[in-house]
Formats: sequence, C-alpha cells, structure tokens
Amino acid sequence: MTEQSALLLRKQLAELNKNPVEGFSAGLIDDDDIYKWEVVIIGPQDTLFEGGFFKAYLTFPYDYPLRPPKMKFITEIWHPNVAKNGDVCISILHEPGEDKFGYEKPEERWLPIHTVETIMISVISMLADPNSDSPANVDAAVSHTTFCIPPPPPPPPKKKKSFILTLYLK
Repeated sequence: MTEQSALLLRKQLAELNKNPVEGFSAGLIDDDDIYKWEVVIIGPQDTLFEGGFFKAYLTFPYDYPLRPPKMKFITEIWHPNVAKNGDVCISILHEPGEDKFGYEKPEERWLPIHTVETIMISVISMLADPNSDSPANVDAAVSHTTFCIPPPPPPPPKKKKSFILTLYLK
C-alpha cells in the first residue's frame, strides 16, 4: 500500500498547488517525505481566530487512505477540540468503524474518500463551530460555553387557550 498511498498523496499535493483552496495552504515538511505535511490555516472570519495564522502538521500512515492521518497544531491554540498538546480531535480523523463509546456514528468517522482538502475544510469548520460536548480540552470547552456562546433564549410564555363562544340569536 505504501507506493499507492505515496502516489495518492503526491496527486493531492499537486492538485492543492495547482488549485489552492481558500482558508489554508499545505506543503511538505521535508521534500523527501510525502507522509509529513505542514499546513497553515487562516483563522475563519467572524470567529475568535479571525486574522490568525495557525501552523499544524498532518502525519499520514503508510496505509493511507485506509486509515486517517494525525493532525497536530504547532501554533498554540485554545479550542475545545484541540488537546493542550495540539492534537486535533475531530470525528473524521478518528479510526474508521464503530465508536467504542457510542458517541459517533461510523459514517462520521474516517472514510477513505476523505482528502487533505476535506480534512482541512472540516478543521476550519471545527474552528468556527466547536463541539464542546466532546472536548479534547475540557478547560477550553468550559470557557467556550461560559463566555462565547450566549445562553439560549427563554421559551416564549405559554399562551392560554381561550375559546370564544358566539351565540347568534334570531
């Protein structure tokens, strides 16, 4: 699988160089190792990360695309789905199959159809919309839910049902 995975990664890198995707750039850490990539994410608009540049590494297994890469932010980032050591915790980067905790559906986890582009789009989306219900960084999740998310509005007051009885007299 090593030659096939290397060929697939070279093809994806060439495609990203030919047709860059808004929001990130990608390249190799070392030109001699197709399995180790460096990505720079531009903080999404209208988020706490807007205007920032965040460097991360993608490390691909030799049996890619059957198994997902690992992603680690090198730039320090405070986010519920990024562990304090920089490891990214997002469903599509979790090993394929059943979730032993029953939290994720198999189709939410890694599938061989994912590419560097789909991974990065998911990570950018994660930056904009954290999943504080399944945090890799509990402290960041608590501060996110406490300070960044306005509480839901109270439910509207219940309306009393009233019936109007109209009598017509002739």
